[in-house]
Amino acid sequence: MLDHLIRRATVVDGTGGPAYPADVGIRGGRIVVIAEPGTVTEEAVTSEDADGLVLAPGFVDPHTHYDAQLFWDPYATPSMNHGVTTVAGGNCGFTLAPLHPDRPEDADYTRRMMSRVEGMALAALEEGVDWTWSTFREYLDALEGRIAVNAGFMVGHCALRRHVMGADAVGGQPTPAQLDAMLALFHDAMDAGAWGLSTTQSSTHSDGDGEPVASRHARAEELLALSRAVGEHEGTQLEAIVAGCLDQFSDEEIDLLVDMTAAAGRPLNWNVLTIDAAVPERVPRQLTPSERARAAGGRIVALTMPILTPMNMSLGTFCALNLIPGWGEILALPVPGRVERLRDPATRAEMLRRADSKEAGVFRRLANFGRYVIGDTYSAANEGLSGRVVNDIAAERGQDPFHCLVEICAADDLRTVLWPMPTDNDPDSWALRQRTWEHEDVMLGGSDAGAHLDRMCGAPYTTRFLGDCLRGRKLVPLPTAVRMLTDDPARLFGLRERGRIEEGFHADLVLFDPERIDAGPATLVHDLPGDSPRLDSKAIGIVSVRVNGVETLRDDKVTGAVPGTVLRSGRDTRTVSTA
Repeated sequence: MLDHLIRRATVVDGTGGPAYPADVGIRGGRIVVIAEPGTVTEEAVTSEDADGLVLAPGFVDPHTHYDAQLFWDPYATPSMNHGVTTVAGGNCGFTLAPLHPDRPEDADYTRRMMSRVEGMALAALEEGVDWTWSTFREYLDALEGRIAVNAGFMVGHCALRRHVMGADAVGGQPTPAQLDAMLALFHDAMDAGAWGLSTTQSSTHSDGDGEPVASRHARAEELLALSRAVGEHEGTQLEAIVAGCLDQFSDEEIDLLVDMTAAAGRPLNWNVLTIDAAVPERVPRQLTPSERARAAGGRIVALTMPILTPMNMSLGTFCALNLIPGWGEILALPVPGRVERLRDPATRAEMLRRADSKEAGVFRRLANFGRYVIGDTYSAANEGLSGRVVNDIAAERGQDPFHCLVEICAADDLRTVLWPMPTDNDPDSWALRQRTWEHEDVMLGGSDAGAHLDRMCGAPYTTRFLGDCLRGRKLVPLPTAVRMLTDDPARLFGLRERGRIEEGFHADLVLFDPERIDAGPATLVHDLPGDSPRLDSKAIGIVSVRVNGVETLRDDKVTGAVPGTVLRSGRDTRTVSTA
């Protein structure tokens, strides 16, 4: 007897092939029958009529930071609401394990680092996670049996360094004995099922004390030793972030990434490839590592988002504006001193000069303050400004846009929420995206779901992209879009029997209405531990989500089931050839 039968669905199977009508039967967490509608005679415990609906493989998000959130939110919301059934965590060099058992202060350091560098509310990290593990195996075991999605995790380089070197991990170099200890710790994590190594060399990544995170101090020989260790385990990967990921790679960064994937003999992915027709030289430069890696026996994959992810800003709390050269020290001042400096015309002029300089890199995109939209406001002086564009307000007041923005924020004691309008929402940029997606080493992803919670909401990229493909720009046909969200990332990670609708595959499935599939606007909610805020987005048109055959979501409401699996390298992943 079947556990469940989905009748008369329009199956888009993840291969990129044309859609077809079928009945799909599930038993024991697997897809066991795919047949022409009306031909399945085996009885089923439950069934449903999916006439007019699309049945696709569950979406695979290749870059998330759900490492902590899964402890208080096993449903990985809002990703699961938007059809995601498998998430890759432990990215950017940051993981919650291993933790040194004799240094309880390491957990506090990790919480503060994650709060600063990944925008996770400190109260949520303190109240929503029990922090009882030491080894990476214990961390994975703590999630086993209690999550609704499938989840795999890289090992963060920062945690490895901190465990072995203590406080010296920031600023220091390992002795030969310490490097051996780091490698032993890493092999132990890999034996437990970690997917591989993640690391960061990005200049934007600082810990809770404002110091460069531990992995930023690692030299090439350390990174290559760890990369070679990755290659000693089945079904493993590399993920790396360098400063040039944000704009354009330096020659030295290209050399490092190519050397790492070649040393491991494993794929390496990075994020995020920003595509903007106003900077036509960026895409060719950012794909140079991929071309060189293939010649060296490796593979480098760039993740890119198929939507424009709205990200809010504030002059009152840490955000991307703090990363503009010269802005961090001003925006770190106490609020009264910050307002005083911001109101100084000479200071504003210098800030604008730095924001529009070559050294600002990709953050130059944030410097057009007239195109900011005012979000939430908090004072009577700002009543009626929410939803208005700064350029219009500035023209009414006879001020330049940045001066106008500063005065609006000052009236709210810098709590005003600011939404910059994207600069790359033009037809040429979308045409460039369409062409770039065809490259064999470009893959959709980079949502950062689970991180930067009150600043951005990238999780809905799946449903918004599908809606755009069906009713918007229609840059790719639906079967291609589904393949890009399912089979492509599944094959990059070597996931065993996932990513397609095929007999014998795990029944990770999403059923949606093609006439409605979309994502609602990002709204601020306070539903994290400690009443901490995050941005959420409602899924539109998702009828059902199944993970390993069990329904986890119906009509945008979680069912309470937790059938997800902690995906472990080797057992649940196979080695992906870089040849």
